[in-house]
Amino acid sequence: MTAKDVRLLDELERTLRQGGLRLAYQPKVDARDGSLVRVEALMRWTHSELGAISPVRFVPLAEKHGLIDDMTQWALRTALRQWREWKSAGLDTSVAVNISAVSLEQLDFPDLVERMCRALDVPTDRLVLELTEGATQPLINLMDTLTRFRIKGVGLALDDFGTGYSGLIQLRKLPFNEIKIDRQFVTELPTSRDDQVIVRSVIELAHGLGLQVTAEGVETVEQLAALRELNCDLIQGYLLAHPLDASELVPWASRHKRRWKLLTRPLQDELQRVGA
Repeated sequence: MTAKDVRLLDELERTLRQGGLRLAYQPKVDARDGSLVRVEALMRWTHSELGAISPVRFVPLAEKHGLIDDMTQWALRTALRQWREWKSAGLDTSVAVNISAVSLEQLDFPDLVERMCRALDVPTDRLVLELTEGATQPLINLMDTLTRFRIKGVGLALDDFGTGYSGLIQLRKLPFNEIKIDRQFVTELPTSRDDQVIVRSVIELAHGLGLQVTAEGVETVEQLAALRELNCDLIQGYLLAHPLDASELVPWASRHKRRWKLLTRPLQDELQRVGA
């Protein structure tokens, strides 16, 4: 462990103890009508000297040195409390929280999450836990824990689908109800026949297994149009919104309803042109 890592770990522990982390929320919308379906809670850490520090940097440190459980519980409580505030403001959505496979090793973790939801008066079916495909190797050994989440009504999403080598096996064995197509397959989707074949196959496979599909990293109207034509369920990316502060979501939702018509007009015009 380098001196830089030691310092960063000390700073992270202090920041977590003092409430210095925050969550940003990125919307996911229905690809058909643009309605808000879910927001993903994304952990953010802005250091006073080092500036913004990526979760890719600090989450592995937390996993290795015993901070991940406290961090995960903080993220869950914060996101659930925020869901209740949005609900009171008239915005009914669900919230997704990224979970480390390390947290799932705690046998009572499903019960803890259920108690959190009950204490904050949040229905369990309004919560989705997202896990990366890279974590699915150990997840096979945690089948009972994952199944208990599904029994309790908590959704499970497989993030970054397509970046690991064993994704298809995991879809068959693990109780997910959503997969997220990694952005690397979305970037060139409008012009890349290979990506179109891959994404179409993934969507058809997922639907055949009764799974919902979210496309990450959608940044252009051309990508959006291509995903709609391929019957993708949910869309997430900068075209719709950058990660937002909690207070920004309700105003964004109001603006988005008007903007969605503009984003999808090119496809509607093309369908009219060909007489569809």
